[in-house]
Amino acid sequence: MEIGNRGWDGNREPGDVNRGLHWFSLLVAGATFFLIIAGALVTSNDAGLATEDWPLSNGQFFPAMVGNLFWEHGHRMVATSVGLLTIGLVIFLFWKEPRRWVRRLGLLALFGVIAQGLLGGLTVKLMLPLAVSTAHATLAQLFFCTTVALAVFTSSSWISQQPTVEEKGTLPVRYVCLAATTTILLQLILGATLRHSATWDKHLPTDLIMAHIGGAIAVTLVLASAAIMILRRYGGVPFLASPAIIALALLTVQLILGVAAYMARLASPNDPQPLQPMVTITVAHVACGALVFATTIVLTLRTFKFVRVADSEFDLATSPQRV
Repeated sequence: MEIGNRGWDGNREPGDVNRGLHWFSLLVAGATFFLIIAGALVTSNDAGLATEDWPLSNGQFFPAMVGNLFWEHGHRMVATSVGLLTIGLVIFLFWKEPRRWVRRLGLLALFGVIAQGLLGGLTVKLMLPLAVSTAHATLAQLFFCTTVALAVFTSSSWISQQPTVEEKGTLPVRYVCLAATTTILLQLILGATLRHSATWDKHLPTDLIMAHIGGAIAVTLVLASAAIMILRRYGGVPFLASPAIIALALLTVQLILGVAAYMARLASPNDPQPLQPMVTITVAHVACGALVFATTIVLTLRTFKFVRVADSEFDLATSPQRV
């Protein structure tokens, strides 16, 4: 693919895709997902204060990776790698991406990963305060979904001129998907608060448990409604139906993992340390939650771009490629 001399703000032609940029965006998104897993391992292993200094660990760049320091410093190394990859992605975007709004989203991702690193340092310096730890976990999910969005926006399926479809119901499916995305974000915040509210040797607060269960019910109802609506109206459109099916499958797995994580957590205050079954199930629950969020964002973006709504003031399907 040649961008040629069209400049930063030139419109893309159909099929005009920089595959290298797209694959690099996917790499950053994958690395960020791995970072979320690494962060969940720190929390589940109660390793957040394995060292009390930051950004060094025990005064060293490369300390002996023993005990809980393996999880904590390993998490910092992964975070550093993601930060460097994000810088590389922004450079790549300003080099090859003609759409100004996509480049700005890349800058937003860069600011997000910087803020995430600073929040990570604060959690250590302030001895793991609940508010800061929750903000750190929530921003991780938001940053992950920003990288996923960048991967979507640089993909051939997004850039190519695919035919749009008419909205087939009185309730626009895009708004139901948007409601599902918002509900999942609120549930992720509740989940992060719950995870950081008590270490493995203490019982979780009952009010937070009930709020998280209520959030799970809300997510199930709204996301299932969005996915079923998509499948009923556009089941023959794989571009829309595929993420809807994936979202339903991930939601089912997430609910099962949620019950399993709660059952494993019930016995943990009696354990001498965080045991592997509880750690594994809890981390899988966090990871699957991130995938549910990311898939729903992909579904929402696609409905805004490819489902036409009459008299819509904001329609990505008809909006110009440059802003």
